[in-house]
Amino acid sequence: MTPETTPGSYAPAPVRRRAGLHTLCALALLAAVGFLARRHWPLLESGALRLAVADHGWLLVGASAAAGTWAASALAQQGAVPGLLPAGRLVAAQFAAGAANQVLPAGLGAAAVNLRFLMRCGLPAGRSAAAIAVKGTAGALARGALIAVLALSCPGAPRVPHVSGAAVAVGAGLAVGAAVVLTRSRCRAALAVVLADIRSVHARPARAVALWGGSLGFALLHAAVLVAVTRAVGLPLPPGLVALLYLAASAAAALLPTPGGLGSLDAALALALTTAGAPGAAAASAVLGYRLLTVWLPLVPGLVVLGVLVRRGAL
Repeated sequence: MTPETTPGSYAPAPVRRRAGLHTLCALALLAAVGFLARRHWPLLESGALRLAVADHGWLLVGASAAAGTWAASALAQQGAVPGLLPAGRLVAAQFAAGAANQVLPAGLGAAAVNLRFLMRCGLPAGRSAAAIAVKGTAGALARGALIAVLALSCPGAPRVPHVSGAAVAVGAGLAVGAAVVLTRSRCRAALAVVLADIRSVHARPARAVALWGGSLGFALLHAAVLVAVTRAVGLPLPPGLVALLYLAASAAAALLPTPGGLGSLDAALALALTTAGAPGAAAASAVLGYRLLTVWLPLVPGLVVLGVLVRRGAL
């Protein structure tokens, strides 16, 4: 036993300290969100009442899009690995991963479930972690590409401000510096594995289509959930603009990681919708509806599926 570990503990002390710091930050953010929710309770109550009388047809469309996100996530994960995964268990694992993601911040719950699933399917731990990293990288790039396309093509979208050459140079310098640090640190071996896996993905067109198609579909289907909810509550915003607002808000919320984006994503979505001209009550009902379809309704079934997968040895 090394000085950095204690009996029954498998994580080095620095890792545990970072996890504790992340947990404290998440709890502080959740406490701030709870304070704001209490302060603006009448607005939230009005939004909930408006959601209760919303168009059920559009809510059903949103629920269908939410269910499609699990299939898209499974498709992207399949594209990130060289072998064929069991399709049924793969989709079930994505459903369970969504529930686990409500417990740990920054997507750690979903990553842990997928890591266990891939290892149970026979992939070594290093390859499993690399496959998850490939999927995450593709997801981030797909989201960024969609934001760029919608920002340029969507009527009423906020325009990108002019950026000076000096700012571009500074940004490029920081990116190069970060790349140098990564290549000289202990992350170099893991980074090399991820890059090798990315190259191997694009050597097989079917895998590339699955990876990028699933990643784009996952982001678009989540945006479609919010679009359907805004239609259900009678919020008169163009679908393309709502999709752009969702993608931008979810990207911003990732900078403040909380379990399932609770608090950070809600605040970012509400701010984005109200900035685009939505009344406060309508924005609150749209955010509540999005959360209902993507988090609260699937949560208990997802935890049940997670328990079944663990009991059957699939995780």
